[in-house]
Amino acid sequence: MVILKLCYSIKMRYFLHISYHGGNYRGWQSQGLGKSVQEVLEKNLSNIFKTPITCIGCGRTDAEVNASQYFLHFDLKQVIDFDLVFRLNKVIPDDISVFEIISLPDNRHARFDASSRTYDYFIHTQKDSFLSKLSAFYQIGELNTQNMKAGVSLLTKHNDYRAFCKTPEAHNTTICNVSSAKLFISENKKRLRFQITANRFLRGMIRIIVEKLLELGKGKITLKEFENMLINKQTPRNLKFAYPQGLYLSKVEYPYLNIPEKSDYLISSNNQWIEL
Repeated sequence: MVILKLCYSIKMRYFLHISYHGGNYRGWQSQGLGKSVQEVLEKNLSNIFKTPITCIGCGRTDAEVNASQYFLHFDLKQVIDFDLVFRLNKVIPDDISVFEIISLPDNRHARFDASSRTYDYFIHTQKDSFLSKLSAFYQIGELNTQNMKAGVSLLTKHNDYRAFCKTPEAHNTTICNVSSAKLFISENKKRLRFQITANRFLRGMIRIIVEKLLELGKGKITLKEFENMLINKQTPRNLKFAYPQGLYLSKVEYPYLNIPEKSDYLISSNNQWIEL
């Protein structure tokens, strides 16, 4: 009589809620072009669990772009029975923070399940050494913020963002459903904050939009020219991008997961902004 032993492998899926300052990284995704956030986390998780770990992130970020809220998932054939958040934070660099770990069914996906993402872009117009790595410095004169506000208000009225994409041919569609777009100014009038929420974003989309909004504010383009880009869907020949360090992925929502951001920088700065 032959007795068969059946070994069932249990796959556990874990979401990590993290943040990172992107100044020292070539973005989230490992591409062989320099150090990435994904590479750092995979290396340290693999060391902790003594097995190769692959992390799937909620989206890409460009080189030097930040994330005050970011989610990733990875799979394990074991239950985590120790304080992984504490152990991981001890070994990863200071510019990456792990806030919490969440156990979810193995059919949940950090990227494909995300229902909306919010980005914030910060600008300061007076040179400030303490903001240099947290915000984008533009040494420009007075901006017409009402023109910029009018441009921002158009973003929720259109859904094809081909004209604001670095590589439109690389996407199956350039349709993005923008549910919210806002412009804020600081109490001292020397800082601006642009915030946008959509179901998805295209490559370079937000930094291109910010650059065009700045051109609106400086009077280099008219409101009609700005809207014509949305209507005609023609990518400009010479695309310009706003600086990367001002951009933050600041909120990611799922149908089954909606966690407040935990970064003190963005939370504490909420009180000083006035919506235009």
